[in-house]
Amino acid sequence: MPDPVISLTKKDFVVQTFRAGGKGGQKQNKTSSGVRIIHPDSGARGESREERSQKQNKEIAFRRLVASPRFKAWLAAQHKAALEGETLKQKVARMMRPEYLKVEEKVNGEWIDENKD
Repeated sequence: MPDPVISLTKKDFVVQTFRAGGKGGQKQNKTSSGVRIIHPDSGARGESREERSQKQNKEIAFRRLVASPRFKAWLAAQHKAALEGETLKQKVARMMRPEYLKVEEKVNGEWIDENKD
């Protein structure tokens, strides 16, 4: 099996717990069994409060995060960048060089490219 191109650890996620309320009665009103997991780099989130167990909710929340379109898009971009030999941050920095930027100005309702002579 080939080495993974991308590695994620617990440190890449923010785990928040909260009181879930709802079914489960007094148990849920007293314990923080609801779980929200956030992946700051992609902005993806997963949340669960259905179960009475924090452990079960954590697993469900993580599965929801990983299945979200936002996380999948971020992961695909990371994978592509890794295969090209640069991180996504490096790729963005390279693409933001002045020679790649297009400056336009709207004059009399029309867009004019300031880079053209």
